[in-house]
Amino acid sequence: MSPSFGAVIVGDEILSGRREDKHLAALARELNGRGLTLSWARYVGDDPAAQAALYRETLQGDAIVFSFGGIGATPDDHTRASVAAAAGVALIQHPEATALIEARFGEAARPHRIRMAQLPDGCTLIPNPVNQVAGFTLGRHHFVPGFPDMAWPMLRWVLDTHYAGLGEARTTLGFIVPGAKEGDLIETMERMVAAHPEVRLSCLPSYGNARHAGPHIEFSFTGAPEAARTASDALRAALAERGYATLAAPGAS
Repeated sequence: MSPSFGAVIVGDEILSGRREDKHLAALARELNGRGLTLSWARYVGDDPAAQAALYRETLQGDAIVFSFGGIGATPDDHTRASVAAAAGVALIQHPEATALIEARFGEAARPHRIRMAQLPDGCTLIPNPVNQVAGFTLGRHHFVPGFPDMAWPMLRWVLDTHYAGLGEARTTLGFIVPGAKEGDLIETMERMVAAHPEVRLSCLPSYGNARHAGPHIEFSFTGAPEAARTASDALRAALAERGYATLAAPGAS
């Protein structure tokens, strides 16, 4: 059974809408490409108490969690201290992280940049290929910067280093049913879900979009390739019996 993955995205700028979050989609893509699945995501602002409460909750769970943002040196960066408080450990000047910052910035490391090496006691480092200011891992939680050009290579490094081979072969098979109404097909969907519990059903009704011009429902099944194909074929057959035509969904795998 594949492990559960979660995401925490930090920053008032995300919650206020001043900046659009791109990390959630990036993490989902990286996980999906490895046969893994993102189970949940949480957003939290630049509030130390709210962050500590959230991390206290997630540290007690079993999920592997990626946290994006809040590990810089400015006054609104509270993630490092909040994680330490949540874990009940000291915030220490991490010697290896300190050496990396000193090597990269020299005298300009002090007095401000060096603060980014103040990390929860017991953590290990996540290498940053852009500017060598490391992220960190504490338990099954992995903390990376909010900048995508840094965060995403660091995310890939964590997955490839610590979680390689955990995923299972998965695919998503979808099709479009023109003119279908969601309410008319609920019982059919319920039968499919009961008959094929090993796959996940998605039902996306629309009045018309770039994928199909008129009203339609896009169905998809995600799971092991053979199981997804079996469930998809079964739903197509059930719909055909009721007089519905089906079309291949653009870009369906």
